[in-house]
Amino acid sequence: MKVTSLKIPDVKLIEPEVFADERGFFYESFNQERFNEAVGQEIIFVQDNQSKSKKGVLRGLHYQEAPYVQGKLMHVIAGEIFDVAVDIRKGSATYGQWVGEILSAINKRQLWIPVGFAHGFIALDDQTVVLYKTTKYYQPKAEKTINPLDPNLTIDWPDINPFIINDRDKKAKSLQGQEI
Repeated sequence: MKVTSLKIPDVKLIEPEVFADERGFFYESFNQERFNEAVGQEIIFVQDNQSKSKKGVLRGLHYQEAPYVQGKLMHVIAGEIFDVAVDIRKGSATYGQWVGEILSAINKRQLWIPVGFAHGFIALDDQTVVLYKTTKYYQPKAEKTINPLDPNLTIDWPDINPFIINDRDKKAKSLQGQEI
């Protein structure tokens, strides 16, 4: 497993070692011990979530308030996404900055998004399936949303027209004043 710290170092890109031959492939998609070593702390996942999206669906930017803040380990099992994490940690030197990576069923990359980040992604294929682990259970009353098209964030979303965004995300507040 290769682990790369991104421009916001707490966010990690994880690339598994894939063993492929004429029969197909095998790789270890998750190993608790290796993951904890890679991120430098003990992480406990409590929930797995799966979503399916068609091309152009933009989901996010979502996060949960304390005490339900979540870390997420993102993984695409069909199709491809552009996955984004926005730093909303109170007092962080990188507050308001974002990182984004292409995750796909082909590249098998995973993105570790620790507590303190808003998260969103856009599907780049019509049959995109995302599977992700969270460190806290989903709590509807704690969920918050930042508008993914907030011009202050300057997220360089892929050029897909039109975006398909639900009303809640489209009408969400800007980043200003939102932090964990």
